[in-house]
Amino acid sequence: MRRREFVALLGGAAAAWPLAAHTQQSRNIPRLCFLTFDPGTLQTTRFDAFFQALRDLRYVDGQTITIDYFSADGRGERFPALAAECLRLKADIIAVSTTPGAQAAKEATRTIPIVMLQLGDPVGTGLVDSLAKPGGNITGMSQMTSDLAAKRLELLKEAVPGLSRVLVLSYLADPIAPLQVTALKEAARSLGVTLQIQDVRAVDDLPAAFDAGAREHADGLITTVGAIFVAYRARVTELAARHRLPAMYPLVMQVADAGGLMAYEPDIADLHRHAATYVDRILKGAKPSDLPVQQPAKFTLVINLKAAKAIGLTIPESFLRRADELIQ
Repeated sequence: MRRREFVALLGGAAAAWPLAAHTQQSRNIPRLCFLTFDPGTLQTTRFDAFFQALRDLRYVDGQTITIDYFSADGRGERFPALAAECLRLKADIIAVSTTPGAQAAKEATRTIPIVMLQLGDPVGTGLVDSLAKPGGNITGMSQMTSDLAAKRLELLKEAVPGLSRVLVLSYLADPIAPLQVTALKEAARSLGVTLQIQDVRAVDDLPAAFDAGAREHADGLITTVGAIFVAYRARVTELAARHRLPAMYPLVMQVADAGGLMAYEPDIADLHRHAATYVDRILKGAKPSDLPVQQPAKFTLVINLKAAKAIGLTIPESFLRRADELIQ
């Protein structure tokens, strides 16, 4: 696909530049700016449901719509410059996949509509006034990250009944991370679990974070939702296996693609398809302030039995029966 060819060709900082062909498109078709955290997410299937839904709605890149793909190249501080570039290109609508990207876009413009693909907590981070009445120029989909963070800790405790000390990896610079940590702390008190919070800002921070967990005798692992852990998922699961830590992840791809132990995730593809319908409705005249923020209705629990065997973990049969998918 064009976006993958673009990322592979340019890479690095240049990945923030729009395709030259796109800049030559006629202004009689709408222009969508798509903001994401790192080029790698455009090289996976993660956003395919969104772009396929756009095509199903007859938005074909280069024909009936112009799409500019922007990556922060794994550096959240680059989002303001990318948002400014969207304005320079006179975007008709902006789609965002991360909270920092959404905040930068909202700060850059109060008039261009912004659609969230699956942000963590748009109310808690101040992006919208409420789910029912978002107000302003931003709407879209929410992942319910704070509630789901607590749910994942509960599920990890069910899978590992003797769990007592959990290492939590979080990118605390992301506005949705502290909200998740607060929810985890509340859940931990009721579950009788002690949390060990480690702030991870770059891939090089991961070994030290796991070593700190080992010194405190961590016997489980959770990561908060954040684009940084999508980008570094292979390294996280590798270190979790090396330290023999049972882990519950927020993304199925961390199990299916990277060999992690367990994941509990809302149906992201379903959220992305709904986000595409919001793009369509807005381009046809709907106001973002009139479109309620939607939350997930479908969830998936995936367990990797091969990963469990590798760390010597026996998961209770009653918990295995709850899984939507078992990876052998």
